[in-house]
Amino acid sequence: MSRPERPSRFWEYFAVVVVRPLSWLLIKKDWRHGERIPRKGGVIIAVNHLSWTDPVLISHFLYNNGRWPVILAKAGLFKVPLLGRAVRGLLAIPVFRGSSEAVKSLNESEQRLRDGGAILFYPEGTCTRDPELWPMVGKTGAARLALESGAPVIPVAHWGAQELLPYGEKKPRLFPRKTFHVSVGPPVDLSKYAGSPPHADVLREATADIMAAITEQLAELRGKKAPESPYDPSRQ
Repeated sequence: MSRPERPSRFWEYFAVVVVRPLSWLLIKKDWRHGERIPRKGGVIIAVNHLSWTDPVLISHFLYNNGRWPVILAKAGLFKVPLLGRAVRGLLAIPVFRGSSEAVKSLNESEQRLRDGGAILFYPEGTCTRDPELWPMVGKTGAARLALESGAPVIPVAHWGAQELLPYGEKKPRLFPRKTFHVSVGPPVDLSKYAGSPPHADVLREATADIMAAITEQLAELRGKKAPESPYDPSRQ
């Protein structure tokens, strides 16, 4: 039986039997609105980025809500011994940053969406540099992918991964046990851009809508009011 949106049974078994129990052991869960994750069909999961640990924790959340996440990973990881084999086995998509091959990741992502995959996308491109850890201005890749493929964009916010492993640190803070909070929003309404050429202004506006939806969910999790405008590292 073909399983186009899932890895080989070996790598799925490895992730579920080894990684998933570690996630349960290391953190407590506050997971909200998981029913908003579509169980079938191509979908873009747009998430804020706080820590190097959050792709694993978000993947656990998605798996428990019926989806195998297709992660976009730096191309260099595919060349690391053993790790590269694992990344390929788990069906990650290589991202070629700052090169003429950068468009390849979007093309492959679009094909995975056609095959029914759930693409885990970090629109910020890296962990946020906002001093208060709110989402930054996003890059336009997720919006372009959504407008060109027609796939729904589901905004997901999380909080707590930065307490387990703050950005830039290598040693996790295991104790006291941290809580990983997740909230899923309804699909981002991008209908006003339907039929519009993917010009820079359109992509920026659609990206702003996606980031606003993620920020709204994060404000709910944190119980705080988000900034009126997102942090823009290019203007600092």
